[in-house]
Amino acid sequence: MADLVKIFLKSMLVDNVILIQYLALCPFIGMTTDTGKATGMGVATSFVMVLATAVTYPLYYFILVPLQLEFLQTLVFILVIAALVQLVEYYLKKSAPALYSSMGVYLALITTNCAILGVALNCVAKNYTYVESIVYALGTAFGFMLSMILMSGIREKINIAPLPKFIKGTPILFVAAGLLSLAFGGFAGLIK
Repeated sequence: MADLVKIFLKSMLVDNVILIQYLALCPFIGMTTDTGKATGMGVATSFVMVLATAVTYPLYYFILVPLQLEFLQTLVFILVIAALVQLVEYYLKKSAPALYSSMGVYLALITTNCAILGVALNCVAKNYTYVESIVYALGTAFGFMLSMILMSGIREKINIAPLPKFIKGTPILFVAAGLLSLAFGGFAGLIK
């Protein structure tokens, strides 16, 4: 149990998918203009991230490895992620139209989110068991959502701050992202 907690905390804080691994920078920059969008993107991505890991792990170990087709893992994982996003989109469209309309933009962006593919590939590369892979995906998902919400809060403060004209917009955004990344770098000694 202690190992699972370590995997969770390490994937969430120490190896944060956005601020340490530098994956999923597109939604990090594009979808953090307000906290509502950032939260919606974080929840939707987290759901697909965990679901994709739950599906890709058995596909890799029970189909690709026995058939010696490991070299196809990236292609297969991308196809699985795209299919899962389509299934989630279809399910929401039929069962919860209001939720679908509010998350419609987010769902399309999730298909191309490299963090989801990164989690699936990392689980294979780190030789995690199925349970460890799910815990890793959950920790990464929480880390993704935490990064998105933190950045959206910072951006809301930046928008009302009296800044010099030369640093407004993209420059201050990247300075804030860099400082946030440095802050998360402080978790490096937390778990070995």
